[in-house]
Amino acid sequence: MPGLYYEEFEVGQTIEHDKRRTISESDNQGFCDMTMNQQPLHLDADFAADTQFGQRLVNGLYTMSLAVALSVPDTTDGTIVANLGYDNVEHPNPVFHGDTVYAQTTVTDKRETSDGERGIVEMHLEVFKIDDPDDTLVCELDRTALSLKRPE
Repeated sequence: MPGLYYEEFEVGQTIEHDKRRTISESDNQGFCDMTMNQQPLHLDADFAADTQFGQRLVNGLYTMSLAVALSVPDTTDGTIVANLGYDNVEHPNPVFHGDTVYAQTTVTDKRETSDGERGIVEMHLEVFKIDDPDDTLVCELDRTALSLKRPE
């Protein structure tokens, strides 16, 4: 499914993203390796066992990146010029190996560019892990995208 053009975004609109992902040890290890992040809290089970979490944490930047990726098909796939910024990133709760996450996006603002040829869309992205009985917020951020207008 293609993303939305500028005109299709509505302020206040919440988009529930259907794709989910169960995060594996391999996902976390690979991300840490690619980014050269050797934080033992992410990689060393013995070290992490002695922390308040009692186990390794999934790298927060991986959680954030995954969240954006889960949102792209429903928001900006093929309709984006550029991501302009990621702001106000928070990780209120930890993510562990084996957790399944999903995301939702709420459009918070939109405006045309000064030349009127494209649009800037501001979105608030929330990531939840599936817990029983309620799902837990694990990451949230504001994303700003430069969006194409629908071709005439």
